[in-house]
Amino acid sequence: MRGSFIILFNLLFVGLNAQLLPSFGNSRTGTAGMQFLKTGVDARSMSLAGAVASSPNDASSMYWNPAGITQIDSGTKYNISINHCNYFAKTKFEQAAFIYKHKYGYWGGQIVSFKSPEMKETTEFLPQGTGRTFSFSDILIGVSYAQQLTGNFSFGLSGKYVNESFAGVKTNNVLFDLGLFYDVHLRNTRFAAVISNFGINVKPNGEVTALKLTGLSTTSDFSAYSAPSLFRVAVSTLVFRNANQVLMGSIQLNHPGDNNETFALGFEYEYRKILLARTGYEFGADEKGLPALGLGIRLPKRFGGFRFDYGWQYKRVFGSVQRLGIVLSLK
Repeated sequence: MRGSFIILFNLLFVGLNAQLLPSFGNSRTGTAGMQFLKTGVDARSMSLAGAVASSPNDASSMYWNPAGITQIDSGTKYNISINHCNYFAKTKFEQAAFIYKHKYGYWGGQIVSFKSPEMKETTEFLPQGTGRTFSFSDILIGVSYAQQLTGNFSFGLSGKYVNESFAGVKTNNVLFDLGLFYDVHLRNTRFAAVISNFGINVKPNGEVTALKLTGLSTTSDFSAYSAPSLFRVAVSTLVFRNANQVLMGSIQLNHPGDNNETFALGFEYEYRKILLARTGYEFGADEKGLPALGLGIRLPKRFGGFRFDYGWQYKRVFGSVQRLGIVLSLK
């Protein structure tokens, strides 16, 4: 078992380790599309600044680490997560995910939507608008499979169809995530390594009509671009525990293929298995802000369990955003 874990873990580092530390802080902004794939979708995760690859808790974990779906409540067979966020600039994030626990493994599915309202088209010479409007829409539809190979080690794989539509130009891609999860069984310490959004470069389809000084100009030939690949390494551990209280801490290194590396730190406090308080901060992010905050209320039910999550984030330029989520577990 230990040998298999070492081999799989090293595979994640092949081609990545050489650039991970030397390029720390080196920006590669603007070299990939489909940027919504780097934005967290659920209230709990963003309350912890995204430091959740090694601390999965519900169906939303497949977005961060497909191997994490093996860690859902062992007493339930189904787990459903639904999240909503009124994001910056009047855009909206919606997410729905489910996990089904089968005797041959764990299966999951997810849908993520990121949309904008109609926006005015402006130019240098018509800053008040040209009279035309446009919008964008991003959709992710994914399936995941994970297996717990031993009491310590799990792996997971996700396949995702992604569609990006902007002002009539559409891009379609098929991407994959690979995740590993290792539970030390000592002070609830857990490790994770994940490669997300692995795929090929794709070319947009459609045409854009731009208003220039000489009149309308149509463009239909576009360059291919890649999805924002992302490599995460994370560890979580028990900080404090007594009869009524539990405090967990998580740290996570994020290595995107098109931007600075960031380091996330998150804490989750639990009181009597009912009340949850969370906070987290991402160091090295382009847009600075305050530590994220969140609350959760867990209500055990005869059929399984129910949890309500709330998350709050603040960025200096864009302001604050709030996320709401519900998690339902069924036996």
